[in-house]
Amino acid sequence: MREKFQLAPKSKATIADVAREAGVSTATAGRVLGGYGYTSEEKKEQVLKAAQNIGYRPNALARSLITGKTRTLGVVAGDIQNPFYASVLRGISNVAEANGFGLLITNSDEAQPREVSSVELLAQKQVDGLIVTPSDTRKARHLHNLKAMGVPLVLIDRTVAGLMVDRVATDNIAAAEQAVRHLIAAGHRRIGIVAELVDEEAGDLDAFLARAVAGDPIEIETLYPSWQRLLGYIRAHRIEGLPVDPRLTLQAGSYSALAAQAVVPRLMTALDPPTALFATDGTMSEGTMRALTERKLSIPQDLSLICFDDLDWMSFHRPGITAIAQPRLAMGETAARMLLERIRGEDFPPRTVLMPAELIERGSVARR
Repeated sequence: MREKFQLAPKSKATIADVAREAGVSTATAGRVLGGYGYTSEEKKEQVLKAAQNIGYRPNALARSLITGKTRTLGVVAGDIQNPFYASVLRGISNVAEANGFGLLITNSDEAQPREVSSVELLAQKQVDGLIVTPSDTRKARHLHNLKAMGVPLVLIDRTVAGLMVDRVATDNIAAAEQAVRHLIAAGHRRIGIVAELVDEEAGDLDAFLARAVAGDPIEIETLYPSWQRLLGYIRAHRIEGLPVDPRLTLQAGSYSALAAQAVVPRLMTALDPPTALFATDGTMSEGTMRALTERKLSIPQDLSLICFDDLDWMSFHRPGITAIAQPRLAMGETAARMLLERIRGEDFPPRTVLMPAELIERGSVARR
């Protein structure tokens, strides 16, 4: 008696098994399941139905050897613990999953050596393209090398001098200007800014202030976000005809809540202290709140506050904190779509998408 053919267990089903089940050649099954070459619609339907019946799962490694594609995107985030990156990553993931791509996510901790290692790792994994938040906006030879090798690349939040690739960011200058003008409209004339402002390439803070106040040309694209937001702060003062007091624009000196916490007392002990503060990101906002709590200052009775980045706790706090909300999810989705277009071979000139932020008014700004 002829032995009946036994299918492999579902987890072990092969292309040959699918071909037998569908009644086609192994080559035909391979073309359909690998997504390459021509096959009639009838044969495609037979093969896909057979694959579903026996629980076939494609071998990603084998498919990548045939097509040269791994259907994976690589992401290098600055700090995946930061809520900004968490939302951006969710946006990237939404688009990747909807298009049948997987994600490999790495973390640079805003340190270029770790960023270089992450990029090298993702390149070794043969990802089809990368989304990177560069830790250095000027010294990024590894990203220039990726571009030269033809690897699709999209930058998010920051740019790199001379690197002509797609980029997605918030319009930091316009958003900061809107926040500070909101404080000015409420009657505030002494507004302190809490920002890290770390970047030796931007030059001395006093010199930067002098140039910005005078309206001299400044190369804004390669500025770090905190410097762009400082520029928005200055522009708001210029538009409203208010002087900028350098004593209210102190550098935190490092990107940490503790550094921000140390700046606030220096602002509040000035001869003519501010009546309002503008914190330039979530980390600076956290340090600002710690300092205000230590000094037992009430918001907005003692001090008004606007924060850049709308974090969950800002709506829970009483009173709620007025904040600039970046379109973080949309930024991630946009970056992923742009990268997929490049992977598909679209040949647009390099694009920069500056996304508008939203001012969310709560209860942390009092009228003067």
